[in-house]
Amino acid sequence: MHPTRAPISLTHHRWDQSTLYSDAGAVHNRRMQPEQLALLAPVLLPFVALLGACMGSFLNVCIYRIPLELSVVRPRSFCPNCRRPIPWYLNIPVLSWLCLGGRCRYCRAPISARYLLVEVLTAALFLAVALRFADRPLLIPVYWLVVFGLLLGTFVDIEHLIIPDRVSIGGMLLGLALSPFVPLLHDTTDHWQALLRSGIGCAVGFGTLWLVATVGRWAFRREAMGFGDVKLMGAIGAFFGWQAVLFSVIGSSFFGSFVGIGLILCGKRQLQSRIPYGPFIAAAALVWMFTGPTLVRMYLRMLQPA
Repeated sequence: MHPTRAPISLTHHRWDQSTLYSDAGAVHNRRMQPEQLALLAPVLLPFVALLGACMGSFLNVCIYRIPLELSVVRPRSFCPNCRRPIPWYLNIPVLSWLCLGGRCRYCRAPISARYLLVEVLTAALFLAVALRFADRPLLIPVYWLVVFGLLLGTFVDIEHLIIPDRVSIGGMLLGLALSPFVPLLHDTTDHWQALLRSGIGCAVGFGTLWLVATVGRWAFRREAMGFGDVKLMGAIGAFFGWQAVLFSVIGSSFFGSFVGIGLILCGKRQLQSRIPYGPFIAAAALVWMFTGPTLVRMYLRMLQPA
């Protein structure tokens, strides 16, 4: 006899989950139970934090070198001021910056607080992903990859006003490639269905912002949006689907408006034109990844008559 088919209760990526069905036993086997998580947490969480900090350290290398078209592998880490190589014992994530007071040991030139921020932020987000998706462990390494890419694009965009193609085009290709192997990214167990949803998301993401950029250029007679933002939205759609694209468009607009109003109130209106849009898109995508569908359902319930 075939097992009874029952609807899966998923917490994100689909606004209407009533039509999604799968084998109940298979889904149960894919999820770790609370007892297992409680036993593994004391061992895994410190490791995850350390991994995140180390990836944040490598992320700093990428943020500095990729815009300059330097190798991220060779040479090893060096001081941007005196160019002297940094030995491993002075290159420990977070601790080295704090112990050295944010300065190079050799030339005493200041080291940007961005290095510390990126390492701490990456460790925190890696931990948050591990905790939020502990019952779906297949998603964790994929979402760590997403976090790495979004942070890379954000900080490069802030410093250089560009989003590297490694993040945007690479993200589109990687999202399409990984979706059939991790179909849970698109709330399905069917590999081809996941690939289809990834392709639709990529097309909607790229097409939507391309249309906005084109109309904005025509209406304002200047660049309304960089093409890097267009490609980044395509990558978000490839990983999360078309719903995430719509959420990210609206969410990034809210984030941008909030920051813009804050700058006006602080008398810093002139800084508005210097703030890129990519970080707001990345922030909205992270919100979607963690809790976006829940927020959408809450909003839709608010619209329903009492």
